[in-house]
Amino acid sequence: MVIPLMKQAADEPGTDEQGPLRCGAVWDEGAACAVEARRALHAFLAHVPCTGRTPVPAALAIDAELVVSELVTNAIRHAPGPCGMILRLSGDELAITVWDTSTRHPVVRERDGRRFGGHGMHVVHTVSSEVTVTPLGHGKQITACLRPAPGNGADAMIRATSTV
Repeated sequence: MVIPLMKQAADEPGTDEQGPLRCGAVWDEGAACAVEARRALHAFLAHVPCTGRTPVPAALAIDAELVVSELVTNAIRHAPGPCGMILRLSGDELAITVWDTSTRHPVVRERDGRRFGGHGMHVVHTVSSEVTVTPLGHGKQITACLRPAPGNGADAMIRATSTV
């Protein structure tokens, strides 16, 4: 079951005059799926222009979809129990945090075109400006920060829809 947390924290420091925009989802054990996580991302991105902010650039939205898919899929495959995701937009930075119950840090493997699978964390690191892993008492959280590529103009902006 997904529990939406579409709340804005007014007391959180950020670069937006309005403060950062946040959204979260929590899934019970065995209930998480990458499709549902991508839907939550799409709904979040579709809500951004409704708050008076500039829409997220198309390339950033595509990279965010990859990151959400990879991090949630890893949580499903490698961590028993519940997991969750928090999306946070502050200024032009989109932070995607996924938490799970595994204390094992993810491994970024070298690229190998002959290997099936095991490329997800490499993809996350490639499209993100920063990736951090924070141990928690009951697992870990991984945060990937994405920023638009330099030179993306208004023609690269999209208005996200809630379709997958």
